[in-house]
Amino acid sequence: MRHLPLAAACLAFIGLASSGPAMAASAASRFTEDPYPSTYRPLPSEPVLLRNAIVLTGTGERLDGADVLMRDGRIAAVGAGLQAPADARVVDATGKWITPGIIDVHSHLGVYPSPGMKAHSDGNEMTAPVTANVWAEHSVWPQDPGFAAALAGGITTLQVLPGSANLVGGRGVTLRNVPATTYQAMKFPGAPWGLKMACGENPKRVYGGKGTAPSTRMGNVAGYRAAFIDASEYLRKNGGGKPKDPPKRRWWQSGSGSEDSSGDAGGKRDLKLDTLAGAINGDILVHIHCYRADEITTMIDLAKEFGFTISAFHHGVEAYKVADRLAQEGICGALWADWWGFKMEAFDGIQENIALVDRPANSCAIVHSDSEEGIQRLNQEAAKVIANARRAGIEIPPERAIRWLTANAARALGVADRTGSLEPGKLADVVVWNRSPFSSYAQAEQVYIDGARVFDRNDPSRQPRSDFLLGQPAAAPGGVL
Repeated sequence: MRHLPLAAACLAFIGLASSGPAMAASAASRFTEDPYPSTYRPLPSEPVLLRNAIVLTGTGERLDGADVLMRDGRIAAVGAGLQAPADARVVDATGKWITPGIIDVHSHLGVYPSPGMKAHSDGNEMTAPVTANVWAEHSVWPQDPGFAAALAGGITTLQVLPGSANLVGGRGVTLRNVPATTYQAMKFPGAPWGLKMACGENPKRVYGGKGTAPSTRMGNVAGYRAAFIDASEYLRKNGGGKPKDPPKRRWWQSGSGSEDSSGDAGGKRDLKLDTLAGAINGDILVHIHCYRADEITTMIDLAKEFGFTISAFHHGVEAYKVADRLAQEGICGALWADWWGFKMEAFDGIQENIALVDRPANSCAIVHSDSEEGIQRLNQEAAKVIANARRAGIEIPPERAIRWLTANAARALGVADRTGSLEPGKLADVVVWNRSPFSSYAQAEQVYIDGARVFDRNDPSRQPRSDFLLGQPAAAPGGVL
């Protein structure tokens, strides 16, 4: 993407260290060393005081007539009557609403660009049921115009995942939504990888349709177990335990075996087993595409069998049936507001799903998109949940609902210590809305990432456009939505 003032600023800051310890990458384990590290650098930013707005902090608070001070890329203070530093730009936000930057935990931008063609279809490695060796970041196309459209909807951070054709689809990556020419320049420093898994109809349809396994749900579970058994042996071998004889090739493995050491627990490094071992160790967060309540509980039991932790179940149209169990296990539900019925496992969805998942103590309900269009208006998807809950007699105030798009999403991605709420010391990821973000007329007027104004609806010079769309009338400034 290209935004001339921002791009020039980026070039000026290449090679400078990230500001503050919160952006420092955590030490990598043996299985999560990164040969493709982030080169992300915060854009330069001036001190900014947003004055006299309605502020939803993402911590469960609503502050009326409050100010937000950003300095050095961080939230410096939130409260009423803040004094503007002498060097600060003061923005009158009277009548506006301010929230943390919106986070989408389930996106395919960059791996399925919009607009896109078959040549851009890089999200599903449908060559074997277990492809834990692939990384979505190696398919991300930063020139995807969808990134700019999402930015205009307030999206500051997003997780890009592989698709759901496979039992184990590979690693996802968390990105900062800034203009860039390489994915490394968008890669959230220190954010853990996500491991994309899928249960239910997708893998059994894709591989059963090819005349191979799995073709049933029991075949799905057998495939997960076999893969994690190999990963457990690999862990023992690399942890000093006595290595076992390499197992025989199993049904989910394809090809001659010359591509990598698929299933081998011997001495050779194995990219698939590196990822699965990283998940068992807790260094890679597990995100599972799963619809039915019974399968959700089966996957929880699978995680207990092999010792990995599930960060979130995605889509989960029957999550309301096991809301208490999800809260008890500390697992997030990343869900649609009202998608349902497009296949049999999505048949028993209800519009109160997210509201019911949100009710128990320690709950973690999230509104996600899985859509290049839905990501542009996640705030309105959350508004639909509020409306449907109200019809069922459940009142959800804005200060609670905003967490579905911010703090809870940050928790699921393992970055809640850095973003997702407006608290002093956290990254200054901020959206200024023209009215309540849960209004059907809401628009993001200004978007800040690390305190830099990366989008301004009233300033064409701060409306990033992809190089892919240069010269296209539809890409004129202000036309991103």
